[in-house]
Amino acid sequence: MSCRNLKTWNRQPGRPLPLGASITPDGVNFSVFSRNAESVTLVLFEKASPKAIAEIPLDPDINRTGDIWHIHLIGANRSLRYAYRAAGPFDPKGKGHRFNKKNILLDPYARALEGGETWGGQASKRFQAGKGASFQRRCLIVEDDFDWEGDRPLNLPLKDCVIYELHVRGYTVHESSGVTKRGTYKGLIEKIPYIKSLGVTTVELMPVFEFNELENKRVNPKTGERLKNFWGYSTMAFFAPKASYASNGWDGNQVKEFKEMVKAFHRAGLEVVIDVVFNHTAESKSKGPVISFRGLDNSIYYILERESRRYLNLSGCGNTVNCNHPVVQAFILDCLRYWVVEMHVDGFRFDLAPILRRDHKGGLLPGPSLIDAIEQDQVLARTKIIAEAWDAKTNQVGHFPGRWAEWNSHYRDDVRRFGRGDRGMVPVLATRIGGSSDLYQASGRRPFNSINYITCHDGFTLYDLVSYNHKHNEENGEDNKDGSDQNFSSNSGVEGPVDNSLVHAMRLQRIKTFATILMVSHGVPMILAGDEFGRTQLGNNNPYCQDNVTSWIDWRIAEKNAGLLRFFRKMIALRNGHPVFRRPRFLTGEDRNGDKYPDVSWQGLELGRPDWSEDAGVLAFLLDGSELAGGERDDDFFVILNGDRVKHSFEIPRPPGGRNWFRIIDTSRPSPEDILDKDKGKPVILERKYSVLPMAAVVFISRRH
Repeated sequence: MSCRNLKTWNRQPGRPLPLGASITPDGVNFSVFSRNAESVTLVLFEKASPKAIAEIPLDPDINRTGDIWHIHLIGANRSLRYAYRAAGPFDPKGKGHRFNKKNILLDPYARALEGGETWGGQASKRFQAGKGASFQRRCLIVEDDFDWEGDRPLNLPLKDCVIYELHVRGYTVHESSGVTKRGTYKGLIEKIPYIKSLGVTTVELMPVFEFNELENKRVNPKTGERLKNFWGYSTMAFFAPKASYASNGWDGNQVKEFKEMVKAFHRAGLEVVIDVVFNHTAESKSKGPVISFRGLDNSIYYILERESRRYLNLSGCGNTVNCNHPVVQAFILDCLRYWVVEMHVDGFRFDLAPILRRDHKGGLLPGPSLIDAIEQDQVLARTKIIAEAWDAKTNQVGHFPGRWAEWNSHYRDDVRRFGRGDRGMVPVLATRIGGSSDLYQASGRRPFNSINYITCHDGFTLYDLVSYNHKHNEENGEDNKDGSDQNFSSNSGVEGPVDNSLVHAMRLQRIKTFATILMVSHGVPMILAGDEFGRTQLGNNNPYCQDNVTSWIDWRIAEKNAGLLRFFRKMIALRNGHPVFRRPRFLTGEDRNGDKYPDVSWQGLELGRPDWSEDAGVLAFLLDGSELAGGERDDDFFVILNGDRVKHSFEIPRPPGGRNWFRIIDTSRPSPEDILDKDKGKPVILERKYSVLPMAAVVFISRRH
């Protein structure tokens, strides 16, 4: 049926639920919320045409139920594109309304968009409009007809997970990636064998909701290149996967390709967690584009200052979503359920998550909030929920309830400071290795509520952490003022790239030491993609705008630093193979029944004498694996960490049960001697002390039979 044959459409009042565009046996039902609009118009388009073919005003007496406007078009072609107009008061300084019937508005529940099929290309530019509505796209009508072949979210136990954070485009777009569909969901499918070989269990994808990569107006001052929004923390449509991440992002195919990717990951035993941004939207501040929420009901969707009615900017991105308004809370829960039920994702990492707890004035709610609603939701009951536990106003690490896990910024900073030789870090390092009981134990939470990480997308890579004393963000076009100045990094003697083999070797050694600390710590480790082989961003600690080799993974480095990659694989395998590193309870160091070793025995250079002083720079500990949860038993491990800049000799404890120690890790040794399989470890029988070089880690195993 031709879309232009409008007379064949029989218009019915339609139904208010479900919201969005729903395919019916004989047409399409359209439904959208707006409490304060005086009129709403459904605008219809043909494929790839910015000009409307029909505008259908919705009668408030017929096409409105409560605050929801709706219409059912019998015979409507499913290839239609659609959007809305909403008319009403424009009173931004009074009641906060910003209605303008000239604006074309996206449906908040749209499952896919037209207009962004090609990354940064003409397909995106075609739908740009005038001032006040700077970027318009069209909503697609999507059929949920995918054959999952029995696939379900994996729901792996969080305590046993190793998370791998990556960017869909940046992971495979470099020509060295070796994939045929570079920078796409299908490109990730091609990389599954590599990801699986690392031993990680869970892939965390940076934002995949539709965003406008062209919204950045700055240029690179060195090259003149137009900068982009590469990371994607600027959502336009929360139900819609990004079309330009698909190899064929036309006609809703991006939905199918995303599902194919998830299904392929699940077949390989890998979970998919997505990074979601509900704290702000791409509409930014008052002079930003009118895309959806601002034009449909601005005063409901956003937190506005009480007097001025300006946008309260607790996100640092221009606006703050009014997450705990009942309408907005319902919208976010609907969105999360959709990504679990229809897209089969295994979990979510919530960007600037404290905003999900804020009231309409911007204060933190003392009682139930969206945070609690997400945790208690029946559909999301087994879904992983991970908080970035801070926003522009507060750090809430340790304060999320129940089963919420949190990116542990205290772990990141404390391990970094020990790893660069800061004094006074030994006691707190022991706490972090033991699961951060100071943050989680009092509230009844567990070590696995802590997502332990040393680097993530936001900040230095692991190689840059040991290669730069200062950030180098000049190419971001913000005079090097963006990005954090508090990196707790150390350049190993020379700032930036070097030809000196000794400096390079020290950097690799320090990376391996960091990796050792991460993998023997209680909690859930997270690795930034590319860190496993020493990827660099040349000192840029905020490459959100760099769609180039700064952010792209150069896979040739994996060949250059093959020994480092080998170390990461074996270190992850060691953790995965030993539950003594994945206890569901905090380490206590307490004697058990007098005849057994405690779960952990701390020491400094001498046996039985931990050095918690301000001058200390070393830590060693014995993990006893004889009695784990559920009666499980494991090998015993003795770990030495030298955070000093000088060599130290450590006394070696007698191994439990009269067995022998075997050295399996010494990060100061060259590959392949730096890490050995446990059955090929070097015996340490008569030695009472072991010398450890500066900034190195050593691990011994005492095997049980």
